[in-house]
Amino acid sequence: MTQADVIQAIQPLFRDVLDQPDLLLTADSNASNVDDWDSLAHINIVMAIERHYKVKFALGELQGLKNVGDMAELIIRKTAKS
Repeated sequence: MTQADVIQAIQPLFRDVLDQPDLLLTADSNASNVDDWDSLAHINIVMAIERHYKVKFALGELQGLKNVGDMAELIIRKTAKS
């Protein structure tokens, strides 16, 4: 599983949570360059990703993430362990 595979897989989750059917995620996408990605949306995105991949993120793991690419790398690490 590559970073691009994960970004493609989580894109529908972001589109649903943010109510943006045409949203195109990149590795550099983050809360400051995606409309409506606020703190509440962030929680909903994380929960949707946890449900989708059947993983749980620790708060410390999430605090270091700067963009969607970092999130994809974290998902790859978490799913490799399970």
